[in-house]
Amino acid sequence: MNDSWLFHSGTIFDGGTVLDTASAVAVRDGRVIAVGTEARVRALLPNPDHDVHLGTRALTPGFTDAHVHTVMGGVESLACDLSGAAGIQEVLETISGFAASHPGQWITGGGWSMSDFPGGNPTAEQLDAVVPDRPAYLLNRDHHGAWVNSAALKLAGITAQTPDPSDGRLERDSFGNPTGALHEGAMDLVTKFIPGPEAATLRAGLLAGQSYLHSFGITGWQEAILGSYAGYPDVSTAYRGLISEGLLTGQATGALWVPRDTTLKDIPALVENFLARRFANAAAGFRTTSAKIMVDGIAENQSAAMLEPYLRTCDCAPDAPENSGLQYLEREVLLAVATALDAAGFDLHLHVIGDAAARLGLDAIAAARTANGATGGRHHLAHLQIIHPDDVPRFGALGLSINAQALWACNDDQMLELTNPILGAERLGWQYPFRSLIDSGAHLVMGSDWSVSTPNPWEAIHVAVNRTHPDYPDVEPLVADQAITLLEAMRAYTQGSAWINRDHEGGRIRPGARADLVLLDSDPFALASDDLHAVGVELTLAAGRAVYERTAVCG
Repeated sequence: MNDSWLFHSGTIFDGGTVLDTASAVAVRDGRVIAVGTEARVRALLPNPDHDVHLGTRALTPGFTDAHVHTVMGGVESLACDLSGAAGIQEVLETISGFAASHPGQWITGGGWSMSDFPGGNPTAEQLDAVVPDRPAYLLNRDHHGAWVNSAALKLAGITAQTPDPSDGRLERDSFGNPTGALHEGAMDLVTKFIPGPEAATLRAGLLAGQSYLHSFGITGWQEAILGSYAGYPDVSTAYRGLISEGLLTGQATGALWVPRDTTLKDIPALVENFLARRFANAAAGFRTTSAKIMVDGIAENQSAAMLEPYLRTCDCAPDAPENSGLQYLEREVLLAVATALDAAGFDLHLHVIGDAAARLGLDAIAAARTANGATGGRHHLAHLQIIHPDDVPRFGALGLSINAQALWACNDDQMLELTNPILGAERLGWQYPFRSLIDSGAHLVMGSDWSVSTPNPWEAIHVAVNRTHPDYPDVEPLVADQAITLLEAMRAYTQGSAWINRDHEGGRIRPGARADLVLLDSDPFALASDDLHAVGVELTLAAGRAVYERTAVCG
């Protein structure tokens, strides 16, 4: 049986609004049993195990991350973790230290930032200096590229004669030789030679990832890829295993991955496979009602699909053809698979970054609606970096959700050095138009895409409200008029994301609901907007159970 809790005398955000300061919340047996005045609530729970006077702190519902890679992030945190390294020298020192303490055939892990390397591309030569004797494969933070050494290139047989795959690109020198950076589908040229993570590794990664999310007040999430991607298998088995052991404390859902080589003839078998996997996962208590489709890549490596070509930043290759990015599925395939999955009752979860991808994603949802009518699908487009102004009204008209990774909507090093120069002034102003999308009638949900970036909701909320990153306070805001309010951001990260996950109890504090609650160390509604990133978590309750506690919260 879980402890009982009484929270009172401070700010309480219930997922929709801020309650009167005289309000209190009582929790018993894992559920919220009362919300109301302190006197009334205390009468129902006169002797709680924990009596918490909020004071200058605040109570909120547990956060739900609507787009996260919990297992990948956890596994990478236990491997060669470069997410905390800054600059080339620190990255190389981290790799060297890991290699020295981990003998074996491969060095794997990830978390390096493109902005740490000239042009965003590290080289095999740099990696050879610290790992000369065995293959190394290190994913970058966004999981859209990998860095390999010469031993890995040799093992995979990658030479100047190796053609680029249809869904990716090998970074090359002026003679056509591969330099060690693999973009998008080119990663698969190496991953097929890497021993896949064992079941025990995936289990440990999920436990580590879950614990890390709880430390930021996250009690629910959507695992954004369940399928074969970047060297990982479908991690549904890890979730089912933890559920059977009673160790999955978060409310997790998952999105089944549509392979990028899907063709029209593959669609009937794919839908049948998805239905069988959805049934098997549901029987084990793991809800997998979403289908993930990656429409394009990312802007930094010029694989995001654009309506107009990227700008050239040098005249070093004047004869090279113009580049408008990649679209992973042919238009007719995307529209057909979206329509078939919508008819089968799946919520479509589309990765779109470029303006051409956003338009194509909208077309796919529109085609599904035309063919199937109103199916009740909670369809959402994730990331949404660059959207042509003509397409903004379509989001509300189609009743879509925006799955926003708001932390990226700012001018940081990667944006300033790698992205803005290849977009140009006009398209720079089309980036992350959250305000316009909400005003169009679209529904806002939020996620982090960890391990691409931190899962800390408060850093993302800070950027959503300010359009500046806390590490770059003096840099010009990115399209300042697209900022949203603190209340809108908090609603999105609680009830909004719980709704997209079909978690009918999540994201709200109300009597009878599961007690997923977060005690913050300060009151965000009392802070200046440029201090929002500093909000921290003292306590996280998942179904009334303390799954994270920074310090003792009461006597």
